[in-house]
Parts: sequence; structure tokens; C-alpha cells
Amino acid sequence: MRTPEPHRPLSGAGILRTALRRNLGAMTWGTVLMGLYQAGETAFPIALGLIVEHTLQDRSPGSLGVSIGALAVIITTVSLSWRFGMRVLQKANTTEAHRWRVQVAECGLQPVDRKIDLKSGEVLTIATEDADSTADIIEVVPLLISSLVAVVVAAVALGLADLRLGLLVIMGTVVILTILSVMSKRIGASTQEQQARVARAGAKVADLITGLRPLHGFGGNHAAFVSYRKVSTEAKHQAITVARVNGAYAGAAQALNAVLAAAVTLTAGWLAFDGQITIGELVMAVGLAQFIMEPLKMFSEMPKYVMMARASADRMALVLAAPPVSAPGPQRPAAGGDLEIDGIRYGTLRELKFRVAAGEFVAITAYQPRAAADFASILAVNVPPQEYDGTVRISGREIAELPVEAVREHMLVNPYDGEIFAGTLRTNIDPAGTSRTVPEAVEASMLTDVVALHRDGLDYAIRDRGANLSGGQRQRLSLARALAADTDVLVLHDPTTAVDAVTEQLIARNLVKLRRGRTTVVISSSPTVLDAADRVLVLDDGIITAEDTHRNLLATDEAYCLAVAR
Repeated sequence: MRTPEPHRPLSGAGILRTALRRNLGAMTWGTVLMGLYQAGETAFPIALGLIVEHTLQDRSPGSLGVSIGALAVIITTVSLSWRFGMRVLQKANTTEAHRWRVQVAECGLQPVDRKIDLKSGEVLTIATEDADSTADIIEVVPLLISSLVAVVVAAVALGLADLRLGLLVIMGTVVILTILSVMSKRIGASTQEQQARVARAGAKVADLITGLRPLHGFGGNHAAFVSYRKVSTEAKHQAITVARVNGAYAGAAQALNAVLAAAVTLTAGWLAFDGQITIGELVMAVGLAQFIMEPLKMFSEMPKYVMMARASADRMALVLAAPPVSAPGPQRPAAGGDLEIDGIRYGTLRELKFRVAAGEFVAITAYQPRAAADFASILAVNVPPQEYDGTVRISGREIAELPVEAVREHMLVNPYDGEIFAGTLRTNIDPAGTSRTVPEAVEASMLTDVVALHRDGLDYAIRDRGANLSGGQRQRLSLARALAADTDVLVLHDPTTAVDAVTEQLIARNLVKLRRGRTTVVISSSPTVLDAADRVLVLDDGIITAEDTHRNLLATDEAYCLAVAR
């Protein structure tokens, strides 16, 4: 098994540490600016108290002007520090979320061990919602520190007026955070479960959309709806649970903060009434008691966001730490090589053995469709090498010793149900925009009528999953994409099952012409395709039972004749 890349964190904690480390500069500036903001907010009631104190002693216009100027400086500092501090933090947050989305998408596109039960809908949820929630840690930490600054400044200012007021703020803050930290753990666990259930619901939707036409065909709509409703209801109930927990948390935080503010206000009033503090200090204490509720609220909510970020990071780690389907090696296959299958045992396959010479066009007809699917999965590197016996070699190199990228650059396996993406005909045929054989691929796959039918030609817009194309058009578009890749070894799985007989004959003829001199394997039961091949291999009961040209097999093999003759 390949060891994970050093730069890829394998746990939720590792993901959060990585996010914090590479945004340290932005977080430092954000912390300084947000600290200035909180310090300025705290200084405002302190300044008001001092102004009242000095105004009672010296009622000159000059003192009033200085006081107004001091308040203007404080207000300007508060405004600018908030504006630029949040700009720095939100930019870093958005950038970090984008990085994780890209990394999750990159990992999601790579084949991983099938023991990792993550469907496309779940990966989509992780790459969007969980990536955003994880990146929130970039804002959480600076806001947490700046809120702490505000609480400390308020406690010091009140302590200078009277030690009991300062101690009351410090002790009250400790009690509030202790209570809320316990509640935040419940939020983290509930949120993690909610995210998992929402992801499962998203995966179910993706599956239903993929199989919508077949469901309509055999009347399975109601059963599919019931299945989705069950998963969706579970997600809804968990979301309600999370909302209740969040509501209880927010209510408790607000109530505790209000109790502390009221306690500071009442204590300051009693001390002023008793003559232990001045009127100016009373004004300052009352103002700080009202102000301190905001940083305390922010400070008390931070543990909740930290737990939510940790829960999302743990889910991202499921994708980022998923073991690869095979261990890569340093070797690469030689260009234009042969394909050798040596004693493969997997699923319905047993001792499957044959060889396709370089440049040969071979057709395989499987009497059991499951055997064809198992064989295609192995060639597509969707099955870990350790899960099957035997060896697959390309140009004499075992695919288990090659990087997946190298295998797919050399050998392309086009499934019978190839995905069609939202975009245009051109971007579906040549996603990377690097193919030099797009016109030839369009002609060979008989997609020319679709291109000619629309004014935009190859730039004709395609809806998600090819919703505005017929089944035959989608299949020909998928075939055109495979041909445009122009790989040394091409494996096609049932490429003509959705087209008419005349189109199928033209496609078979074009395949021979376009792929001449390059290794091509077609898994099909189409007589036209089989007749175009240099030779046909019969796959029955997991092994090759016959091998000859299509016409010779028709003449000599009764079982073959019954299986493929139409």
C-alpha cells in the first residue's frame, strides 16, 4: 500500500494545524487589527467615565473639546480596525476554503480502496460545506484572542476602580466558559452526525438522478422516493437536534452573559452608593458592563465553532486519508505495448489468461455480463491488486507496480455508462483542451449528426449528465471522448448498445480505421463489432473458452452462434 504524501494531513487535527500554519501571517495581522477594535470598544466607556469625572471638576470648553477629540480617535480606530481586520481574515478564510475544496476534489477523483464507502454526493458535501466550515478556524482564532483582549482590558479597568469589580469579571468569565465548553462538546458530536446524514442524503440524490430513466422504465419511482424520504427524514431530525442544541447553547450564553453584566452593574451601583467609587467610575463600570456582553458572547461562541470546524475537518480527513487503490512505482510502460492477462481470479473470473499483441484489434464477448464488468473494473484500476489473483501487464510491466496516472495515460478503459458533464460537446470530448484528434473522433463515433444539428456545432451546450441528449447520443459522445484521448491501449466496454444497426456498422468500420496500429480491446456482443475485430475471444464461466475470427466461430461454435447471432 502506498504511503500517503507527506503534505497531506491524515486527521482532522492535522487539517486544522495545516490551515493555521499556512495562514499564520494573515491571522497575525487580523488578530492585531481585531485586538485594536476590541481595545477601542473597551476604551469607549472608559473614556466616557473619565470625561464625566473631569467634567465635574473642570467645566471649561477646552476640556470638552479634548474629550470629543479623544472619542473621535477611538471611534475612528474602532471603525478602521474592524473593516481592515475582517477583510484580511475573510480573504484568508475564503482562500483556505478554496484550497481544501480543490484538494478534496483532487482526492475524490483518484481511485481509492473500495472499503472506503464514500459516494460522489458525500464527497461533494465534504468539498463544499465541510471545507467552508473547516476554513472558519482562520477567523475563529483571531476573534477568540481579540475577545480575550477585550475581557482582560475591561477587567483591568474595573479592577483599578475597585478590585472586587475586576475579580467579578474574571471569575464570571471562567464560570461561563466552563459551562459552555461542556455544551460545545455536545454540539460537535451532533454536528458531525448531522453532516454525515446530510452527506448520505446527497449521495442518495446523486444515485437517483443517475438512475432516473431506468427507474421510470420499470416503475421504481415510488420505491426510490420512499428510500430517499427515509434518508432525508433522518437528516432532518438530526438537523432539528443540532438546532435545539445550538439554541440551548446560545440561550445559555446570552443568559450567563446578562447575569454577569447585571452583577457588575449592581455591584458598581452599590459601591458608588457607599462612596467607594466615584460617579465617573460608576459611569465607566455601567458602560463596561453593557459593552462586555458583546466580547463575552463572541468569546463564549468560539468553542462551538471550533468543535464544528473539527467535526468538518474529521470528515475531510475521510477523503484525504483514503488509501489509494494501488501502490505506485517509479516505472512507466513503454509506448505502443501489448496487453497481457495472466491467471486473473476475481469475482466471476477464474484463471483468465490471454494476450493482445501491440497494434491488434481484439473483441471479447462475455456470455455472463458480470464477468465483463469484473474484467473492465480490473483494467480500469478500480480494484486493488491485492484483491485479485494473477497479473495484468502493459508492455511487460505489471500495472500493480505502476502509478495509476501512468496506467491511465497509457491505457484508457471507457465504461458503458460513461458520465456526461455540463458544458459543451467540445469540453466533453476534450476536457483538457489538448487533443489533436477531435474531428477524427467525432467522425469515427458518428457524432457528426449531433454536431451538424445545432448551430453552435461543437460548442453546443450540454446539460448536466447529458439531459438534453438521447441515450444513443450520450453513448456516442462518450465514445468520441475515448477516441480523442488517443491512448496506446484502448478498452471499450459495450460502446454501441444504444445505437441502431446502421450506425453501429459505421462505428465498427471507423474504429478499425482510426485505431489501426494501436492496441484496441472491445468488450461487446455486437456481431458487427465482433466481425470488425482481428480475432474474437469468448469469455464463458470466467475463462477464455474459444478464440478465432467472428465468422469462423459462427461456422464452428454453436453456442457462440446462439449467443451473438441476431
